[in-house]
Amino acid sequence: MASRHLPSTAAMQCFEAAARHLSFTRAADELNLSQSAVSKQVAHLEAILQHKLFRRVRRSLLLTPEGAMFLSDVRKVLTQIEMSAQAVMTYSGNSEVLKVATLPSFGSRWLANKLPDFIAANPGISLEFHERVEDFDLEQQSIDVAFFYGHGSWPSLACHKLLDEEMVVVASPTLIERHRITRPEDLAGLSLLHLSTRPDAWHHWFADQNVATDRSYHGHRFETFPMILRTAMAGGGVALVPYFTVEEELAAGKLAIVWHHRFSSANAYYLVYPEHLGELAKVRRFVEHLTKHAEQS
Repeated sequence: MASRHLPSTAAMQCFEAAARHLSFTRAADELNLSQSAVSKQVAHLEAILQHKLFRRVRRSLLLTPEGAMFLSDVRKVLTQIEMSAQAVMTYSGNSEVLKVATLPSFGSRWLANKLPDFIAANPGISLEFHERVEDFDLEQQSIDVAFFYGHGSWPSLACHKLLDEEMVVVASPTLIERHRITRPEDLAGLSLLHLSTRPDAWHHWFADQNVATDRSYHGHRFETFPMILRTAMAGGGVALVPYFTVEEELAAGKLAIVWHHRFSSANAYYLVYPEHLGELAKVRRFVEHLTKHAEQS
């Protein structure tokens, strides 16, 4: 492979510190270097890039437009290097890392309860979790296994159905007491809380009961169910959520069912992974563990 003339990590660290402090002296103090050493590293960086990164105005140090543009990417690179180093230090030499992506609510309300047994039975596998709210390319983001909500068919992915979904309407007991709700149409006049990735959920809920309303798309939109539930508990509106995400709040009396109609979603929750990873032991064991739990629930 041909050698590439790339900036050193040391040069980027010196540049980032100098840009943050707008001072070579303070950057040198932070890095335990001499002011001359920091200045030389930045000069070397400028020579490689063939652009000035700083300019002096009176006695002040300012970033040039090129310096400001480069700073953003340098910070990303240094952060990634730090994270990668910490990851290597975290895992023992005998561990395999399984990278898992999950929907926030599914991860905290269903998946988390299934993990202790897997962890105990697989001491050689270290789990690394990431949260995603929409479908994504697993291989592009170096994810081994993910949990998707949808129809159960994604190109080049093996799919295992784990959980169907029943939607229920909940609100704080205080809000329910304030409003006389005797039919589903009455909910249309309340503040409806929507998940931004499911803008038509309320429309389908009303249609499932043959209710026609022009307000099913009105209301407030949130990125995750946890924030919807928090808002509902505070009396901010009526939430249409999967039953498994709200069982704890219902049992504790923090929320109550507003209208006793459960709407079965056409979609479900699936465990997915690239087909060619299916024979990896770490993936196979994780899949077997969760599909077994899903069958028992």
